Amino acid sequence: MEAPPRVEAPPEAAREIFGSMLPVAEAYAALLAGPGVQRGLIGPAETGRIWERHLLNSAVVAELVPSPSLLADLGSGAGLPGIVLAMLLPKVQVILVEPMARRTLFLQDCVAALGLTNVQIRRGRAEELAGQIGADVVTARAVARLDRLAAMATGLARPGGLVLAIKGATAAQELDQARPVLRRLGVTGAELVVAGTGRISQPVTVIRFAAAGGGQGQQRHRKQRSVKQRPT
Repeated sequence: MEAPPRVEAPPEAAREIFGSMLPVAEAYAALLAGPGVQRGLIGPAETGRIWERHLLNSAVVAELVPSPSLLADLGSGAGLPGIVLAMLLPKVQVILVEPMARRTLFLQDCVAALGLTNVQIRRGRAEELAGQIGADVVTARAVARLDRLAAMATGLARPGGLVLAIKGATAAQELDQARPVLRRLGVTGAELVVAGTGRISQPVTVIRFAAAGGGQGQQRHRKQRSVKQRPT
């Protein structure tokens, strides 16, 4: 009988960030390291850095999400960041949007095993679901470059809804290159923000903007932000 995968112990930051939800986060880490690797959703090398690279990286984005709200996680894959946000934000209804059948099956198994009652799964491409969801917030992590991602994400958002694109070292460059596309889409307030400062060793860079047609709703959401901004 094959031994279960070894998952690293949660770091102290995870205990502070997940709090009472830490056992659920640990169960999810085991699912990622076991069935997630076996089904090809994450690589075997990721099992030794699930907390730092995936769970904490996703968890700090909760700072940017208004609650209550409807959130769509675009290209959810293994459930990052959507499943993590659903754990931490019980008043947020999360829709995991994923086109691939094997991934949606894994997501269904995770949602059931973790007992998450605020999660739905929609199988389909963003282009197919455009105009059908109307989310207050759309998240995306490792889906596509911003110039391609923007149209997909805004199609899932309500007018004025927030888009939170989790990015890495190329975030500023992607934002600059995508500005012509963002102008054509009519989005507003495109900026870089940083989540997790002082909470995790490598804070997360997020490109945030509002879908077209927000009016006063966009301003209300902008007042709720609670993280330091990085000027662009």
